[in-house]
Amino acid sequence: MKAHKLCLMMAIALTGTLAMPAGAYTEETQSGDGVAVQEMSETAIDDTDAVSDKVAGASEMTEVVDVVEEGMTPVYPDELKPGSYDIEMSSSSSMFKADHVVLTVEDNSMYVSLYMTSEAYLYMYDGTAQEAAGADEADYITLTDTDEDMPAFVLPLEALDDGFPYAAFSKRKQKWYDRTLLFRADSLPMEAYKELPMTTLDALGLEDGEYTVEVELEGGSGRASVESPALITVKDGECTAEIIWSSSNYDFMVVDDVQYELVNTEGNSTFEIPVAGFDCAVPVQADTTAMSQPYLIDYTLYYDSATIAPAS
Repeated sequence: MKAHKLCLMMAIALTGTLAMPAGAYTEETQSGDGVAVQEMSETAIDDTDAVSDKVAGASEMTEVVDVVEEGMTPVYPDELKPGSYDIEMSSSSSMFKADHVVLTVEDNSMYVSLYMTSEAYLYMYDGTAQEAAGADEADYITLTDTDEDMPAFVLPLEALDDGFPYAAFSKRKQKWYDRTLLFRADSLPMEAYKELPMTTLDALGLEDGEYTVEVELEGGSGRASVESPALITVKDGECTAEIIWSSSNYDFMVVDDVQYELVNTEGNSTFEIPVAGFDCAVPVQADTTAMSQPYLIDYTLYYDSATIAPAS
């Protein structure tokens, strides 16, 4: 009888062990017959379930978009001048947007302020949704009142042009959602950089001579343009471009605080200006007389080094 009872107790213990969920914590206690019996602790299971209940699953999320584009190179705070700059954000979810974003650089570190009129999110977290669900509430990032008409989430940032995980807590769903955010370096003004991120003439190794290059103008009202490809001349380690506008109403240009006058008297306004570098938006100004009074307008010129070809 004792042997039969012992076998029964061992069978019960074994069955209980096999039925335990993976990862469950157990404790050994002694039965009245001196046989070790496994008892399950509910603490670990309850904690895991509680965390899982706070994290949105894949079926609860919109399509996830890869925010990092081919050819992007991270830009770190030591490459930028201290200051605050409006900047554009790319989000892995179309459901997560900010009204506008400001980058602040100080003491070789930086952070972004996400200004939002929407009240869809209560908290954010610097990390994944799973990490946020298990974190202390003191580590949550809450909306901060600002001098503007809307509050902001203030997030630490390691680098521009690189995707980082941030979790957002939905007010309606009461769950954490994974978001990958990228803050675009190409939306920064050129004056934010300590050194312009451009391809130099030395790097291209061009010999003295005349070449053509595709050039793109941005800025102003968007109605003006310049002739592309443009003629560029390389001589003694310097490069100049012939910029022909789509209008005859420009009377001078300013590049790096130096004023350049017209080189023609008929036809569309034409200037010969230095090319500071390629493959970045180089800031320039042009004065137009088309309005009731002259206006000096900010533009950028982008010279694409991949399109450089000998002039025919």
